[in-house]
Amino acid sequence: MEAEVFRQLIINPGSASTKFAVYENESCLFEKKIEHPASDLQKFQRVADQKDYRLNLILDALAEEGLSAYSFTAVVGRGGLLQPMESGTYLVNDQMKHDLASVPREEHAANLGALIADAIAGMAGRPAFIVDPVCTDELDEVARISGLPELERISLCHALNMKAVARKVAASLGRCLEDCNFVVVHLGSGISVSPFKKGRIVDSNAAIQDGPFSPERCGGLPAMQLLKLCYSGSYSYQEMYDKLMKWGGMYAYLGTKDVREAERLAEDGNDQACLVLEAMAYQIAKEIGAMAAVLSGEVDRVVITGGIAYSQFIIDRVIARVRFIAPVVVMPGEEELESLALGGLRVLRGEEQPKTYLG
Repeated sequence: MEAEVFRQLIINPGSASTKFAVYENESCLFEKKIEHPASDLQKFQRVADQKDYRLNLILDALAEEGLSAYSFTAVVGRGGLLQPMESGTYLVNDQMKHDLASVPREEHAANLGALIADAIAGMAGRPAFIVDPVCTDELDEVARISGLPELERISLCHALNMKAVARKVAASLGRCLEDCNFVVVHLGSGISVSPFKKGRIVDSNAAIQDGPFSPERCGGLPAMQLLKLCYSGSYSYQEMYDKLMKWGGMYAYLGTKDVREAERLAEDGNDQACLVLEAMAYQIAKEIGAMAAVLSGEVDRVVITGGIAYSQFIIDRVIARVRFIAPVVVMPGEEELESLALGGLRVLRGEEQPKTYLG
């Protein structure tokens, strides 16, 4: 008997572009990226206001390929910043759409994924899904305690790519993810380091405010010095936010967010570049060690993924410090479109039940 063919439209909105692809089962038929000029995006006050603008561009691009909403079994969008939710594939429902459009936790382009997916799926009566959004929260209760009752530790990590890569590593070991203990590391514009205990992300540095510094984010900072800086009168709230999230990390030291450029500077004898890259690798390795402790040292593999995983400079130095914990598997890149497609496919094949977002 031939396997049933499921065709899915996959949508991943980014800050200045929208990527989308068409998958038949595990195979990508085609992929496209639509760039959005800043002059276009500046017309919209909020991210949610961009929905129809981006939707119409996708529909036009699909029409050029001879495709319509009726061409797809399902439509899958990248999950946005919703309320905390466990890992899995979720049906887009009214509560989810309300939260993303009206009360998102943060303004982020990913919030458009479910809204656009639902709009296209609804044209043909098809289901719309999201998969493992950044707000995926499976933290153990002990991991939520921060030291101040007013400041609970939160889960915001690159769950989509991390879960997908972890499943691949588990499969390569001849096991399912729920039988494995991993420390999974996503190295990108933000850095996430998470212990996977029997498949669950039981702890994580929140990539927007904790853990290693990244090419543009500060990561964890000395609290008392940060407090003094915030109240120095030199910066507004927005300026401090930008300093922590956009202009910090490697950029603050070297004036570049490109690790490849920083490596070239180091190779040309720039001692500061060499030190900063070394420090990034040092902090990543230190966080891996901390998360290995969460698993009581019972770690099957350390798994490293994300764009910076292509950097041999960083990877060599991280591995040198953490290989005593467990064998290290490096899977560079970010396969977000594929990860979304596989999440939808598991539901369409009946391997998983779709979950319901309650808000």
